Amino acid sequence: MKTKGISKWYKWELIILLWFAFFFNQGDRQIFNVVIPLIKPDLGLSDVQLGLVATIFTFLYGLLVPLAGYTGDIVPKNRIVFGSLLIFSAGTLLTGLSSGLVMLIVFRSIATGAGEAFYYPAANSLIGVYHHKTRAQAMSIHQTANYIGIVMSGFIGGYIGENYGWRSAFYVFGALGIMLAVIVFIRLKDEKQHINPNPSKVSANIPVKQIIRHIFKKPTLILLSFAFGGMVFVHIGYLTWIPTFLHEKYDLSLANSGFSSVFYHHLLAFVGVILGGRLSDRLSVKRKKIRMEIEFLGLLLGAPFIYWMAQTDSLMVAYIALAGFGFFRGIYDSNLFAAPFDVIEPQYRSSATGVMLSFAFIIGALAPVVLGWMKQGIGLSYGIASLSSVYVISAILVFIATRFFFEKDFVPE
Repeated sequence: MKTKGISKWYKWELIILLWFAFFFNQGDRQIFNVVIPLIKPDLGLSDVQLGLVATIFTFLYGLLVPLAGYTGDIVPKNRIVFGSLLIFSAGTLLTGLSSGLVMLIVFRSIATGAGEAFYYPAANSLIGVYHHKTRAQAMSIHQTANYIGIVMSGFIGGYIGENYGWRSAFYVFGALGIMLAVIVFIRLKDEKQHINPNPSKVSANIPVKQIIRHIFKKPTLILLSFAFGGMVFVHIGYLTWIPTFLHEKYDLSLANSGFSSVFYHHLLAFVGVILGGRLSDRLSVKRKKIRMEIEFLGLLLGAPFIYWMAQTDSLMVAYIALAGFGFFRGIYDSNLFAAPFDVIEPQYRSSATGVMLSFAFIIGALAPVVLGWMKQGIGLSYGIASLSSVYVISAILVFIATRFFFEKDFVPE
């Protein structure tokens, strides 16, 4: 597919717009994790109940992303990105009004979770429309919004929570997201007006059965989806409980634990994702398996740092381990969707993204409540350390996909 009638600079303006949208998409998630120690006594909730809020959020996200992916293949993606940003920002703002578990579930788990579910499949597919030779690089830049959004919201959310109350953190992020939605509505273009599709391959309304049949006949995609599920299980468990872990184990302030728990990890993840994206784009010309091989290395080499991070008694060592874990997480993220796009035709990519996210977040939904239960039983140190084994299992799945199925599933562009 080729773009027509559009400035060559628009594909980078698109990345800027989506970057800020993704910033709030991820930032809105992390502020809840940072202010858990404030919400818990204020609303009288247990660790398991707070974990349940995050679990329902993640599970609902996982249920809805296949629908979001299919919608992204038949509805203009700019409309979906706008609607998603508006809804999850409104849900974030309303979370600040919560007076108990039920309201947290309604505003945080349902409204925010449902809104966020529709963002990533459409946004990622939209990047694929305008970026071909620069696909991994563009997706890597977009992915950095994940890291920066989490880091900034971790620090800012903790600071606002400690000084102005946990509710104010949700009010600030929600209001800013709604204002950004207005800008996105004005600037983001309908991609269908600027694409010359191959009529023999692209249909305006692809039957659901055809999409499902195509996606599920690709063993590579299925294995990558389960591997992604393991990675998300680790990531959600880490993000939900690591601020509390540092706050309780090392007696850090909420602002400090909120910042430190994500800064070192995501600073090195930023380096890893940019390095991995540029490297894979260059090497993929001669070695088509390189994107998946880079994913394998990211998972396998990241596992020891997760264990080290949880078991050390030194705060400095914990920070070093967080950084190492982050670097290899970034290496994996650099080809998170660039790799599966190598085995999926363009007209199915939004739906395929939705399927992958569904696998990942339904699996990952269990992490907050499982770690909350482990925290009450054997402690967070052992719970977080156990996440390293999940990374190893995910690496094995990527290796199997690369070794036995990729060649058959590969789709040349």
